[in-house]
Amino acid sequence: MTLLAALFSHYRRHPLQLLALATMIVLATMLWTGVHHLTSQARASLDQSESAVAERQQVERKDGETVTVADFVELRRQGLCVMPWLEVSSSDGARVVGVDPLAAGCFENPDSEETPWRGELEGRPFVDISEAAELAKGQTGQLSLLISDAHSARDLPSAYRLAPFRVGPDTGELGDSFLLNLDALGVLVLLITALLVRSVYLLGMAQRRDSFALLHRFGVSRGRIDRLLVLEIMLLSLVCILPGIWLGRWLATGLGTGFGRALEGLFDQPLYAGQDGGWLMPLATMLAVVLVACLADFLRPLARRLPGDGQRYGLLLALILMGGIAMSVWVSTLIWLFVAVAVVFVAAGTLAPMLISRLADWRAGSDKDPLSRWRHRELSVLSRRLALPLVALQFAMAMVLAVQALVTTFESTFDRWLAQRLEADFYIEVPQSVDLAPAMDWLSEQPELAASGLWHRVVRGRATLPGGSNEAGTKVDVFALGPIGPLVTGWQLFESAARPWQSLQQGDGVMVNEQLARRQGVTTGQSLTMELGSQVFELPVLGIYPDYGRPAGEILLNTSVLPPDFIPGFQSLSISPGDLTIETITRQLKEIWRVEELTVRDNRAIENLASAIFDQTFLLTRAMTTLTLILAAIALLMMGWVFFSTRAWYFRLLVVWGLSRRQASGQLIRLSVSLTSATALLALPMGIWLTWVLVHRINPLAFGWSLPMAIYPGFWFELGVLSLLIGLSIALLMSRQLRSPASLPGNANALVGGER
Repeated sequence: MTLLAALFSHYRRHPLQLLALATMIVLATMLWTGVHHLTSQARASLDQSESAVAERQQVERKDGETVTVADFVELRRQGLCVMPWLEVSSSDGARVVGVDPLAAGCFENPDSEETPWRGELEGRPFVDISEAAELAKGQTGQLSLLISDAHSARDLPSAYRLAPFRVGPDTGELGDSFLLNLDALGVLVLLITALLVRSVYLLGMAQRRDSFALLHRFGVSRGRIDRLLVLEIMLLSLVCILPGIWLGRWLATGLGTGFGRALEGLFDQPLYAGQDGGWLMPLATMLAVVLVACLADFLRPLARRLPGDGQRYGLLLALILMGGIAMSVWVSTLIWLFVAVAVVFVAAGTLAPMLISRLADWRAGSDKDPLSRWRHRELSVLSRRLALPLVALQFAMAMVLAVQALVTTFESTFDRWLAQRLEADFYIEVPQSVDLAPAMDWLSEQPELAASGLWHRVVRGRATLPGGSNEAGTKVDVFALGPIGPLVTGWQLFESAARPWQSLQQGDGVMVNEQLARRQGVTTGQSLTMELGSQVFELPVLGIYPDYGRPAGEILLNTSVLPPDFIPGFQSLSISPGDLTIETITRQLKEIWRVEELTVRDNRAIENLASAIFDQTFLLTRAMTTLTLILAAIALLMMGWVFFSTRAWYFRLLVVWGLSRRQASGQLIRLSVSLTSATALLALPMGIWLTWVLVHRINPLAFGWSLPMAIYPGFWFELGVLSLLIGLSIALLMSRQLRSPASLPGNANALVGGER
């Protein structure tokens, strides 16, 4: 016990260091656990929904009417394996799916161990269909009848047909990339945590060097001291990580509602209840990070080389930095791009304190004012001794700057794009098996609509581009419009031929989205061969338009180009009624098509909902990055306070040399503000470069589309103000050291503050 008391007495003398270590471990664990818990839930939800409804088929009525319970009963009496699927919205706005587990029993294959429905239909949003039917009272519920893959169209009664069924659109790369971004944020949090924890730990080890030497003289072996230090950091980690995990799960629960709505709105996938990431993964991960940060020796040679001249070493790091930047420009795969980003981060983080130190030494050598020379020499010392927390702050600032620029750019771009796509006020779905021509004739005859041209028909389907690596050709989406009017002629185009919309109206060409243009190497003016139905067309490309958020390639053309045998996936009408009311239009369309109900969607409500969903998603991202920046700033403040306490005797020499306390405090303010401002300045180019990588490299490689590159100097100013506040806070802590007595250390170099 005497040995343990002597070894651990350091934290009784420096409780702030223990508080700094514990606080950083708890906060970092909370932040990373929250991100990990949310992404684990989301990834499990995506996988569960995909497996539950992959490649399913449903039964529809040929007369265009919606299926009912009576249809379900009729089909079951015919011996068909069908199951009802009722989707409604609960009181909290979440989606609920009502199913009949008994009816799902016939989907199981007795010859296979796999049961495609068992397990996937347990827990929210899946409930018993009776509960969903109660929720559906007083609101619209959508009933579908799923049928086993063992049945074909020949098995159905004559009044029914088969149709594909999916819960929502194929998320493809988009959903995975969305979660990958959050995972990347979590990795960066771990990196910053390791830098901060190691910086505090190394400072404590330097201050305990004399204690270790004294214990060694009394017969305690170095190996035993090392083992006790490992035990010490493991116990501290466990004590701090466990409450951090609990706080992280609490954070995930608080953000879960908004994140779940964002997930469902973006990808039509609910965040399932009951998906638990567990405690073992966060515990093992954070324990490994803390142990590596505190006990690894591979950073010590690097730390020893920073104070030296090391001109060749700095040149080597500069070459590595330029090589990483060159890699980020030329590589064509995501994995190598991530490697390039890692290389740039490592090289830039190592060079940053060296650069500040060299510049400060250069200024000190050329400055004739003694106080300025002292201040620059002291800045050189601080940049070396506080290298790790300064690099962590630099990384955090660069990350926040890049994420802020990306999110702000995406918000403005998305708002413009969504306004274009939802230019019409209302969207009316065309029922199956109805003749659209009489309805279009009636719309053309209305003077209120004919004068403004604020309506068009929308046809969605699939086309094939012959050639390529696939013998069957490349499947792309078809987006056909007609007539071409003011609702679309204001769209933004990346590049276009002369008078593109007039040519599209005449059926003399097509437009393609950015995704298709990148993947197929399509340019404006080039002829594009496509197969629509049974016919092959070769039309010139009139323009390339942005299509954010979708991984699929798409062709935009006039409906007049579609051949008679083209099979549309669905059709709709986009209408801005003007002086007419939507009720008048829908009433007339019901009479023309002889249907009782029409699906009418208010595009303004959809636009508001979509904007709210994206705002929630961006809020989550901003919250995570801001918490990371706050963590780095607090760590630097703690480190500054602990480190400056070791240099209090040197700061008091300013008063001994004739400066007043106010003048000495002013010198310390200039010193600390110079340190944090230099860090912010070095973070600025790194943040701009990271923004460029996200916009022009990662997005096109992962999604197939890019965002416009935009920078926001106003946010640079905000980061500058933040660095100023951090510097002033450090200066305040340093000034407090001047008021307390400080004795001359017996051996100046025994403390980390001994360098002069």
